[in-house]
Amino acid sequence: MTLTRFAAIAALTLMATPAFAHTGFHASGFVAGLSHPFNGLDHVLVMAGIGIWAIQLGGRNLWLVPLAFVATMVLGAGLALMNFPLPEVELGIAGSVVVIGMLVGFGARLPAGTAAALIALMALFHGHAHGTELPAMASVWGYAAGFVLSTAMLHAIGLGLGLAVFRLARPAVLRAAGVLTALAGLAMVSGS
Repeated sequence: MTLTRFAAIAALTLMATPAFAHTGFHASGFVAGLSHPFNGLDHVLVMAGIGIWAIQLGGRNLWLVPLAFVATMVLGAGLALMNFPLPEVELGIAGSVVVIGMLVGFGARLPAGTAAALIALMALFHGHAHGTELPAMASVWGYAAGFVLSTAMLHAIGLGLGLAVFRLARPAVLRAAGVLTALAGLAMVSGS
């Protein structure tokens, strides 16, 4: 798939509006879930960073690493909705910014299972935060569908950016972005 075709598909996907034709799927929950990951720099940096790191890893990690994040994020949200406490959620989220920044910045190469497990640990904190912040009177299913979709979009943006930079033969740009992400994460950790 060419970069132009990928960009066109991504742009059309972002412009598409959902059809709320099924009962129990309220727009307010979906829209809240869709916007939630975009409302925090920590979420954006981690989710896009995961896509970039998946490109750096290559192979089956292109789908395994983002999928591990999304699946475990849903689990984390479910734990929050069941009032299961997770200690230091904000610190875990800020720490995940540092970790993904370092992984990208150093171009870390980990086995697929280890990479997926590390990403899943990060996702547990992000998902718990999503679940905790479910708006009152919002559809749980709509909200979950929204934050899963926006997370997948952020992963796709990271994959697209990573692919574009690699095609331009500029991996140092990705590493610099990773270092800047890690520094932003350190600032977040110190503020937690």
